[in-house]
Amino acid sequence: MSFSALDSGLLGPLFASAAMREAFSDAARLAGMLRAEAALARAEAEVGLAPAALADAIAAIAPETLDIEALAAGTALAGVPVIPFVAAVRKRLPPELEPAFHKGATTQDIADTALVLQMRSGFDLIAAESEAVVAGLVCLATEHRATPCVGRTYGQHAAPICFGYKAATWALGLAEVTDQLPGLRARVLTASLGGPVGTLGALGGQAEAVATAYARHLGLGPETVAWHTRRARIAEAGGWLARLLGALAKCAGDIAHLASTEVAEVSEPFVPGRGGSSAMPHKRNPVSATVILAAFGAAKGHAGTLLDTMAAAHERPAGAWHAEWHALPQLFGLASGALREARAVAEGLVVDPGRMRRNLDLTRGLLFADAAAAACARRCGGAAAHALVERACAEVHASGRDLQTVLAAMPEAQGIDLGAAFDLTHPVAAAAAATDRALAQIAARANSTASQ
Repeated sequence: MSFSALDSGLLGPLFASAAMREAFSDAARLAGMLRAEAALARAEAEVGLAPAALADAIAAIAPETLDIEALAAGTALAGVPVIPFVAAVRKRLPPELEPAFHKGATTQDIADTALVLQMRSGFDLIAAESEAVVAGLVCLATEHRATPCVGRTYGQHAAPICFGYKAATWALGLAEVTDQLPGLRARVLTASLGGPVGTLGALGGQAEAVATAYARHLGLGPETVAWHTRRARIAEAGGWLARLLGALAKCAGDIAHLASTEVAEVSEPFVPGRGGSSAMPHKRNPVSATVILAAFGAAKGHAGTLLDTMAAAHERPAGAWHAEWHALPQLFGLASGALREARAVAEGLVVDPGRMRRNLDLTRGLLFADAAAAACARRCGGAAAHALVERACAEVHASGRDLQTVLAAMPEAQGIDLGAAFDLTHPVAAAAAATDRALAQIAARANSTASQ
C-alpha cells in the first residue's frame, strides 16, 4: 500500500525521477546513517575518544544487509528509525569496539546528517537538470527571436511580440531561481552533531574538534552549534523547491494554454501513446504541462509544513521534526519529475509560426490599437487619440471590419499616416531586443558561475 503518489509503484514514475526516488530511498537513508556514524568514529578516533578500527568496522556494514522489516518494526515502536538502527549496528560490531559506537551523539544528529547527505544528492540532480532546461529554453528563444506572435494580458490579445521573448521569459525566470542554489547549499549542507540537548556535553573539551572533524569527513560544512531546533535552513530549502516548481509552472501554464485547440500555437513533443484519452482517440493532452502544474499545486502545502516546523519547542520538539520527513522528500521528488518534463518540452516543443501569424489577425488589427493611438496623438494629443481609437475599436467589434480601415475612415484621422502603426516590424523588433537582453543576462550568469 502506498500513501504517497511518489512512493507508489503505479504513480511514482509519473511524478518523480528514478534517480531522485533512489536518492531518498530507505537504502540511501541507511547508507547516510552509516556514513554519519563512521565519520563520527573517525573524528573521535582523532582525539582519542574511539578506537581507530571502529570507523572501518562501521564502514564495512553494507546498508542492504540490514533487515529493513525489523528496522521498520523497531521504528514503529521507538518513534524514530535511528534507535533500532543503532541497536542493529551494535550487534554487528566486535565487542571491543561496541562501547565507543555512537559516543556523544543523539538520534537527531544521525537522522539529520543522513538527510543532509540525501539533500546533497538531490541538489546535484536538480542543478544538472535545471541547467539543461534553461539551455533548452535559451535555444528555443534564440530560434524564435523574430517569430511574431500574440502578446496576451488578462488572457486577451494585447500587442504583438515574438515567441522568442516568451521563451526567454521562461528561461530567465527559471535561471533566477536556480542562481539561488549555491548559497542555499552552503547554508543547508552542514553536519548535525549536538548530542542529547545540543551541547555535546559528553565530549567535554574536545566537542568542537570532534564536530569540525565530523563535518570534514562527510564533506559537509562545519556546524559547532547544534541546529536541532534551528530549522530555518530546512524551511528555506522547501521554499526554494516550491519556487523552482513555480518557475516551471509559469512555463507549463503558458504551454497548456498555447496548446489548446482554439490557440494551437505549440504542442508538446509527440510520443506515441502519450497524452491520449480512454474515451477520445483524437486527444493529445499536454502531459508534461499537467505533471508540472500538479507538482506545483502539491508543493505549496509541503513548503508550508516546513515553515510550521520552525516553531520547534525547546531543545527537541514533539512532531514538528517528524513532519519534515513527509514534506521535504516529497518536494525533492516533485521537483525532479517536473524538471524531467520541463526538459522534454524545452528541448522538443513543436512551434507553429503559421498559426501564430494567423492568430495575430484574429482581432482584425486590434493588437495595434496602442501603436495607432500613439500615431494619432501626434496630431490631436494623447487623451483625444485614446478616445478616438477606443471608438474605432468599438466599431471593429460591431462591424467586423479591421481597425486600420475603420480608423482611416474617421474624420479625425484624416491625413495621419497609420501604415507604420499597423506594421509588425517594430513590435517584433522590440520584443527581439528584449529577448536578446534576457539571453545576455542568462549568458552572463552562466559565465559567472563557470569562472568561480
